[in-house]
Amino acid sequence: MINLFKNEDLHWKRFQGGDDFDYPIDYSAALLNANQDGHVDILYRWEPDCYCHFHRHTAEVSSVVLEGELHVIDIDLASGEETVTKIRSAGDYAHKEPGDVHMEKGGSNGALVLFNLYAPDGLLAESLDKDGTVIGQATLDRLIKKNTL
Repeated sequence: MINLFKNEDLHWKRFQGGDDFDYPIDYSAALLNANQDGHVDILYRWEPDCYCHFHRHTAEVSSVVLEGELHVIDIDLASGEETVTKIRSAGDYAHKEPGDVHMEKGGSNGALVLFNLYAPDGLLAESLDKDGTVIGQATLDRLIKKNTL
């Protein structure tokens, strides 16, 4: 059993942006579980008013906001334009099929979100640059081998 709110045993990996990004990137992730069958559970934490990297989910994803607000900004890759922004509050649940292209941002108090992914082919997500070119991949094999993010 794991308490997601009070647990010093969680191993957080922090991601921050640099000069290559024109938006503030500051979020952390803690791997809870990764199975060979493609099921992965990850806890993410966003700092206030900060983003994660621009990405595409290549896995089926369910998530629930545990604390704060999560702003989800859908992006049209053809135009590069933001199409929809959804604000999800504590208690909100969402489910998405693979292919969802977006950015996520913590609200004014940040956000804590539990993600459950299913990637039977082992590919979880792709990091993208502004024009939609893949610049990185998150894979199940890497998570299982390292037992961390």
